[in-house]
This record gives sequence, C-alpha cells and structure tokens, in this order.
Amino acid sequence: MTIALVFPGQGSQQQGMAAPWRDHPAFARWAEADELLGEDVTRLGLDAGEEELREPAACQVALFVHHVVLLDAWRAAGGAEPAVVAGHSLGEYNALVAAGVVDFADGLRLVHARAEQTQLAADQRPGTMVACLGFEVEEVQQACDKVGVYVANDNATGQIVAAGASDDLDRLRALLEGGRGRVRELNVGAAYHSPHMEPAVEPFGVALDGARFAEAAVPVVANIDARPHTAAGDWPQLLRQQITSPVRWRETIGTLAGMGVTEVVELGASAVLTGMVKRTDSSLGRRNVRTPDEVAAKASEAVEAVEELA
Repeated sequence: MTIALVFPGQGSQQQGMAAPWRDHPAFARWAEADELLGEDVTRLGLDAGEEELREPAACQVALFVHHVVLLDAWRAAGGAEPAVVAGHSLGEYNALVAAGVVDFADGLRLVHARAEQTQLAADQRPGTMVACLGFEVEEVQQACDKVGVYVANDNATGQIVAAGASDDLDRLRALLEGGRGRVRELNVGAAYHSPHMEPAVEPFGVALDGARFAEAAVPVVANIDARPHTAAGDWPQLLRQQITSPVRWRETIGTLAGMGVTEVVELGASAVLTGMVKRTDSSLGRRNVRTPDEVAAKASEAVEAVEELA
C-alpha cells in the first residue's frame, strides 16, 4: 500500500477542535505558536466562535497549527510515512511541513502573513464562496462568466466551488438551480482563489521571498498545476499564484492515483477531502484522522496494511 497524506483548507474548521488534544503531547504546538507569534493562538483552537473562525486571519492560523498537531500525533503513533503529500488551499502549507520543505516556525510565519494579507484583501473586496454540486465544471464556468464570479476550486466530479461577491453568487445560484444540481454556501469569509485576493499577492510575496524552503523529502502535489514538486525553488512562485488561482483538486486526485497511491489519509478537523476522493476515484482507499483515538487506531491500521503488502 502506498499512502498519501492530505490536509484540508478553510471551511474544515470546527469550534473547539483543539480541545480533544489537551492531554496529548502534540498539543504543545499551540503554546509554541503563541510564543512565535506573540498572540493567543491557543484560544482560537479552544474557544473561538464560529463567526471568528470564518475570518481569514483567525481561520488560517488555527487550522495550520491544528493540522501540525495531527501530523505530529500521526508520526508519534507510528503512522506510515507517505510517498507523496498534498493540501487543499491553506492545507498546502501543512503538506510542505509534512514534506520537510518548511519547518513549523517558518510555515507558521508564512501562514500568518498570508492570513493578514488575505484578510486585508477580503476587507477591500468582500465576498464568499459557494459549492455547486452536481454540475460539470464547464457548465459552472459558463454561468460564472455570465454573472461576474469565478471558479475557485475544481474539487471533485460534480463538486465545483465558485467565489465572488455575495450578490453575484446569488445570481449564480438563480442561474444554476432548478436543474439537476444545487448550490450551497460555504463556511468561509472571503472569495479565495479569485481576483478578489489580488491585493494580497505582492505584500505576501515579500514574506515568501524571505522564507527558507528546502528540497522536499517526498513530492508535494501543488494546487496550481496538480503536479508533484520536490525542488525548493519552485515554491515562492507556486504559493504566489495559489492566492488568486483555482485549486485543481480533482486533477490532484488523478495525480496521486497515477503515482501509485492506494490509500489517502486525511489529517484534519473534519472529513472533507476523502469525500472528494470517493466522488472522483472510488478505487482509492480513504481514512480520516480527527481525534487522538482515531490517530492511535488508524495509524496502526495503516502500518499493518503496509506490512502485509511489503
């Protein structure tokens, strides 16, 4: 069995998602984040409300730290090391940590800068995102063009996300609904992966230019092109482009399968990406890891499966 570790992005957050981890050694990452940023990051994982966690500045930092807690716990439990990693949007930064491209401190600083700049961009150009379910990507793209919004994520077969101003997304809903599909609002506070985020690109580029990137220990499949990357020098430009470009997750799933992956393990606060995997390629095995108990059980299951096939 060949494993891919994947990490979800914004919209996967849960209130109190850090609480089950209080007694786990990996919970120390929250205190480390508090010290590195000089902010009460731990409060976001324990006490922040739903509305606060929708905001880019809070959501991105909280999810990044939470996913590193899960990654540390997976490894401490002896979970199988991946052959390849990937992350959806914000989750791409956790994939970079998992592959050794950036360490926790540098990854956290990058995410903090990204969160600040995308928050400022969202304040300048308010917007949100909707999931268009049951439609082909070409159909959604044509409807988006008509109402002035953007395809932001090609997530899975029949699952396309559009981003834009709320009023324009209402027009998109009216245009699409009534047929075979439906349109559902997402739990995010900005129009990510669209031109709404353009004001964030250059300021965030300063942080990227000052960051340290290493060669990847395992390939990281990038959101921008759905291709595996190992070169350290690829990431400053890829992460710049990611701010305003669509996430090509459906193609990413195809890339993982083409690289010989047989099992996708999602480390996150809620099961998001494995559902997309099921819709796109049901032949791939899927595991969700969200709690300390699931880490202990599923890390052991994954190791046993690898050993049986060795």
